[in-house]
Amino acid sequence: MKDQPYLDTSPKVSDEIRKTTCYMCACRCGINVHMKEGKVAYIEGNRDHPVNKGVLCAKGSAGIMQVNAPSRLNAPLKRVGPRGSGQFEEISWDEALDMAAGWLKPIRDENPEKLAFFTGRDQSQSFTSFWAQNFGTPNYAAHGGFCSVNMAAAGIYTMGGAFWEFGQPDWDHTKLFVLFGVAEDHDSNPIKMGLGKLKERGAKVIGVNPIRTGYNAVADEWVGITPGTDGLFILSLIHELLKAGRIDLHYLSQYTNAPVLLDAETGLLMRDENGKELVIDRSTKKPAPFDQKGVKPDLNGSRRIGGTTHRTVFHAMIERYLDPQYAPEAVAKDVGIPAGKIRAIANELARVAFDEAIELDQEWTDFRGETHTKMTGRPVSFHAMRGISAHSNGFQTCRALHILQIILGSVEAPGGFRFKPPYPKPATIHPKPHCKTTPGAPLDGPHLGFVHGPEDLCLKEDGSPARIDKAFTWENPMSAHGLMHMVISNAHAGDPYKIDTLFMYMANMSWNSSMNTRGVIDMLTDQDENGEYVIPRIIYSDAYSSEMVAYADLILPDATYLERHDCISLLDRPICEADGLADAIRWPVIEPDRDVRGFQSVLCELGAKLDLPGFVNEDGTQKYADYGDYIVSHERKPGIGPLAGFRGDGSDSGRGAPNPKQLERYIENGGFFVEHVPEGANYYKPWNSAYQDWAVKMGIIDSPQPYLFQLYVEPMRKFQRAAEGHGDRQPPEHLRDRIKETLDPLPIWYAPAEDSHIDLTEYPIHALTQRPMAMYHSWGTQNAWLRQIHGMNPLYLPSKLMQENNLIDGEWAKVSSVHGNITVPVMEMAALNENTVWTWNAIGKRKGAWALDEQAPEATKGFLLNHLIHELLPPKGDGLRWANSDPITGQAAWFDLRVKIEKAPPPSESQPALPTLNSPVQPGPKNLEWKVGE
Repeated sequence: MKDQPYLDTSPKVSDEIRKTTCYMCACRCGINVHMKEGKVAYIEGNRDHPVNKGVLCAKGSAGIMQVNAPSRLNAPLKRVGPRGSGQFEEISWDEALDMAAGWLKPIRDENPEKLAFFTGRDQSQSFTSFWAQNFGTPNYAAHGGFCSVNMAAAGIYTMGGAFWEFGQPDWDHTKLFVLFGVAEDHDSNPIKMGLGKLKERGAKVIGVNPIRTGYNAVADEWVGITPGTDGLFILSLIHELLKAGRIDLHYLSQYTNAPVLLDAETGLLMRDENGKELVIDRSTKKPAPFDQKGVKPDLNGSRRIGGTTHRTVFHAMIERYLDPQYAPEAVAKDVGIPAGKIRAIANELARVAFDEAIELDQEWTDFRGETHTKMTGRPVSFHAMRGISAHSNGFQTCRALHILQIILGSVEAPGGFRFKPPYPKPATIHPKPHCKTTPGAPLDGPHLGFVHGPEDLCLKEDGSPARIDKAFTWENPMSAHGLMHMVISNAHAGDPYKIDTLFMYMANMSWNSSMNTRGVIDMLTDQDENGEYVIPRIIYSDAYSSEMVAYADLILPDATYLERHDCISLLDRPICEADGLADAIRWPVIEPDRDVRGFQSVLCELGAKLDLPGFVNEDGTQKYADYGDYIVSHERKPGIGPLAGFRGDGSDSGRGAPNPKQLERYIENGGFFVEHVPEGANYYKPWNSAYQDWAVKMGIIDSPQPYLFQLYVEPMRKFQRAAEGHGDRQPPEHLRDRIKETLDPLPIWYAPAEDSHIDLTEYPIHALTQRPMAMYHSWGTQNAWLRQIHGMNPLYLPSKLMQENNLIDGEWAKVSSVHGNITVPVMEMAALNENTVWTWNAIGKRKGAWALDEQAPEATKGFLLNHLIHELLPPKGDGLRWANSDPITGQAAWFDLRVKIEKAPPPSESQPALPTLNSPVQPGPKNLEWKVGE
């Protein structure tokens, strides 16, 4: 045996393990970072973490290549050539901060609205909004306006929370799980783990999506719906359930505004002298406030006053949704689903919800003081994301899906959809948006929030928009997250006004994050008759040499996620699960080897230089040394800070004084904190007295806040009434009809806006994008490991369109919209709606960016659909250019796109092929390897 080679079957993986939080997608999984010789050697999942319990995906493991990417920026940069030339000079941080402060101080002193500060997927929005608020500009928002604001806003207005970070299915009890418009990039590890549980138990999974990939590919039943018609399909399911009487009447009467009386003349909810919604008590037959002890709300109640009969919200729902226009036969052609299948899905929802109902032996007391001995569950749950949200009818579609859940009685009941702390929170206790500017002073309140009527809109005294993106105006009154996709276009047009400085963080607006990519590039580089840039100054922060870097005047280089502090906070986008309140941190497990700083720490320094309240002490010195110091020391209000765990002396949770050792305690605990919801408080959260008391103790709310789910959203009716001529604040004439039609307080469906602005016979095909499971940020396609999974992106065509255009795999097609055209490689896909084409999002890269070789497949065969989409709808002949957005929230309508296709001779590379960018970093090596130690 002497000749046998020695095999080390247990090589030393690391010298040390440092536990932190992943940043490769928005799951925020716990990771163990194995260190060897002071460098990152290996990343694995943290088994103790509440989100992923040790599971880690390809993205998370590939974080090593993210931290070592050749495209990382090395030092602050000052532009020395024309915008877009990529000509920069490295400067010191002192010079960079002096330059930024020199540009920003006069703005703050004279007219704070001249700063537009918008951030991408930065996951620190409570902090960046705090900075912007103290600066005093009304122009702040993050990426939600072009991502999924329809989902978030519709959920909060309807039931106090929504899918994704707001809640999750009851994976342990669900028997039927239905996904709508879900791609694989969001919440991927928890969903994969949950699907595994469902498959083990034999629960059924239905996927509703024009594209069958990922989760939809493992679904037991795939429904290949026509894009933009999900709302119509859902309303047909509601029609069938109401028609069959298969709805949870007890749930509707106790926990929703279905039994609340509607004023027959105004369409507003009837209230008592204290503003409480009125119901008819089944026992007394008299009006009573909804939360009165012992009241039994009557769904069929009515009240007659002065010859007028006022009926309930439930009555209005029955009248609307039993209309034959919602019958399966009436909608089948539009939605692309046979009437029989629609009816079968409705029957399946009802069968599981009612015939397979479950009961937990758990006593609980509701907000009316009634004690229940059991918790009744409807084991049907739903999950939905951008696929139904990114349409111009997305808000109403998302609302319709929530109504479907609610009439089944499956929200916050065992087996159904469950809220994650700090949700549920009704829209009424969220902030309202603020926009009052004062030179040299902070804004008068938070930028973003929830409006409850025309009085809450962000308008100047003359009625013009107060914000550069026109959020919270008559054009899109219930914006909630702002309209990031409109900032550059509006700033360039000077509509509603000119700005001086555009300040952006992690927002690749000159490439994959903008509609009308070529047009946006032109806007960023456009000069006026005096040779001055129309958008005078652009400050940009990123960790990498993205396409946007070339168009900035000053670059503030960010650190990577293993080199800085981050806070995954209850004030922002937490990592909670339905049974536990949780938050987490990132911390510098390695030190940067470049002259870079975490962006949030830079804002602490810049805030002090600008003498911003909240960033300086009384003596004018810098208040927070860096972002880590802010995380520990800042209090949003007494006892409430960015992190909920280890407060005070380390033993307090939720509320407590700042703890100087808080970060150390988080690091010792694996980078996270979790406090479990008490037994008996974990279901029926909006109405469960035990949960409400616990939420007060944890600092989520300041007093118990039980509320009713809003099947009928009264603020929408207030906007309709204004459009009808009521009230002091009136919309402009050209918007009256649109407001009356679209802001219906009961969910409706209308065709996507682009359909009425183009010739559908010329552009008959739907075109979509979705992100792959292997990539979430556009960072992914510079990652040496992840590029091997998706090095390029073909356009996938259904078999019918491949045959009609005489195409085979690998050939090329010209794809045209009313706005532009692209020429790209194609591949056939049978599991696809027959009138839909699609591709992976953000794979295509511009030559010269991301330190990729000029001939990299991402730059030669990869492409974007963005070139086909415009931020404005095509002219309609009415003299107006309408935003390509949802008219209620302003969410970008990415998925309304219609195209035509024709076979094309193969070009040398995908078209359009823009000139190569000159990058401030050198291209990476041909072969990128990473090995630490021997």
